[in-house]
Amino acid sequence: MSSPHPTSTSTSSSPPHPFPTPTKEIPIIIIGTGLSGLVAAFELSLANLPCLLLDQEPRSSLGGQAFWSLGGLFLVDSSFQRRMGIRDSRSLALRDWLSSAQFDKLEKEDYWPRRWAEAFVDFATDEMEEYVKARGLGFLVNVGWAERGDGRGAGGHGNSVPRFHVSWGTGPEVVRVFREPVEKKEREGVVEMRFRHCVDEIVVDEDTGRAVGVKGRVLEEEEEEKEGLARGMSSSRVATGEFEIRGAAVIIASGGIGGNLEKVKKNWPIDRLGPKVPATMVMGVPAHVDGRMIDIAEGVGASVINKDRMWHYTEGLKNWDPIWPGHGIRVLPAPSSLWLDATGKRLPPFLFPGCDTLGTLKHICSTGYDYSWFICNRTIAAREFALSGSEQNPDLTNKSIVQTLWQRVFSSNGTVPVQNFIKHGEDFVVKDNLEDLVAGMNELMEKAGGVHLDYAAIKEEVEARDSQFDNPYSKDAQAMLINSTRNYWPDRRSRVAPPHKLLDKKHGPLIAVRMNLLTRKTLGGIETNLSSNVMRTDGTPFPGLYAVGEAAGFGGGGVHGYNSLEGTFLGGCIFSGRAAGRAIVEEVLGTTVLQAKL
Repeated sequence: MSSPHPTSTSTSSSPPHPFPTPTKEIPIIIIGTGLSGLVAAFELSLANLPCLLLDQEPRSSLGGQAFWSLGGLFLVDSSFQRRMGIRDSRSLALRDWLSSAQFDKLEKEDYWPRRWAEAFVDFATDEMEEYVKARGLGFLVNVGWAERGDGRGAGGHGNSVPRFHVSWGTGPEVVRVFREPVEKKEREGVVEMRFRHCVDEIVVDEDTGRAVGVKGRVLEEEEEEKEGLARGMSSSRVATGEFEIRGAAVIIASGGIGGNLEKVKKNWPIDRLGPKVPATMVMGVPAHVDGRMIDIAEGVGASVINKDRMWHYTEGLKNWDPIWPGHGIRVLPAPSSLWLDATGKRLPPFLFPGCDTLGTLKHICSTGYDYSWFICNRTIAAREFALSGSEQNPDLTNKSIVQTLWQRVFSSNGTVPVQNFIKHGEDFVVKDNLEDLVAGMNELMEKAGGVHLDYAAIKEEVEARDSQFDNPYSKDAQAMLINSTRNYWPDRRSRVAPPHKLLDKKHGPLIAVRMNLLTRKTLGGIETNLSSNVMRTDGTPFPGLYAVGEAAGFGGGGVHGYNSLEGTFLGGCIFSGRAAGRAIVEEVLGTTVLQAKL
């Protein structure tokens, strides 16, 4: 149920009831120890406000999904962009955001998301770079260009300029710069963390309607956990006891639904993403990303909006060395691979690699199948296949300049993880000629029950594509895109392969990759105002209850609208967690001066 258009009173950022003074006995409770929860705890701990973080997973999962990320942040008019000669601005970024978001329910479900979008672009322009640098975060000098556009002109979806700033150290470093100061405050007694605590209920005072605590179960520790259960692995849900904790306020920072395939299917928007709900998808996040707290919040009267908005990828690989059930890895592609649907037909313009995630997802689902094909060669795979995830980028995660230059600039084989996937991944077929390649693709699909491909039809698609690479002039939209992307010199030097024919033996062998659909992010969620204060279904603030990160649709209940511009997920965790922490500090202490100085 969506809230009505907020009244003048409900747009206030302050709760309507007095905020009790947090103490160690009645702390601010944060449900979830992912990035947004850590940022909220960081802001609260600066003011020495006692807070308690609860998480159903063991301490080894501290940092949540952000730990697994590439560490990309969406920054606007950054020092790195200016150094690259990129002319970006607040107005251009907001235009791109709104064109991509396509907010169409401004009187109801998109009221707060639209305001969050404007506020986030301001933050990304004015404050985020210095805010994270002050914590010790660094970036690669070159800026990446994600979601390059849907080809529908300046008013369509996509980034007009490169804005994807990869953190030096990837996701673990983004987590570290907030985790370490929070852990310091933990040692000082300001912050407490309790793991294996699964929240089942938000306690609401019957008289005031205020969130005043939580109830739940203490989960058992398995033998592996006692020795240190590996991050991301599934953990036991067997309870050994119960708990009830009273708090001055409750912040939900528990993540989205991407690890719960049944919930993803239940909320699948068949009107926008095709008539067929995917039967199979690989899992881009661990199983504990289950969306439980969103339902629990809705059960006590929180407004949950835009449930059918989600962000899943089309370039998923089955991990040959999985950590969690169904573990999938995304290929972050540059534009040169030939993209075919399951039947062997080339995807239409402007559905090229790296351009329009949800547009491509809709097209693939419309074919009636859950997979598609890339056809490329060694040169393209080595230069253009980047893999999502901190663990798939050890050179960046470990901050090795030598490895980064050697594998990404000078190597003709690509990074070691890419080479391992080509060698071990079940989705890869590698052959010296096209006829054998198609035969290998058919052999793979015979095992999986997929569509038999016609060699003559594939040959025609490949040769038609190759005919446009005899010279720099072309009528083919993908060939034009490749030439255009190489105008950006970092892409020309290390990201986009020189234009060439797929069948040119100098660039062989040929490689075919079955691309699976991959679950990832929730774009809708718990509705919040600009203080991350949860909204009730009647359009008024829910006293004492806050929501941040993916649980809140990364802010407001859907700051991205229908499409993401990438780099905005981690940024949304930081911005919404910061908003909640600062709003509570201001409410309790009557000032934000402390944060402004730090």
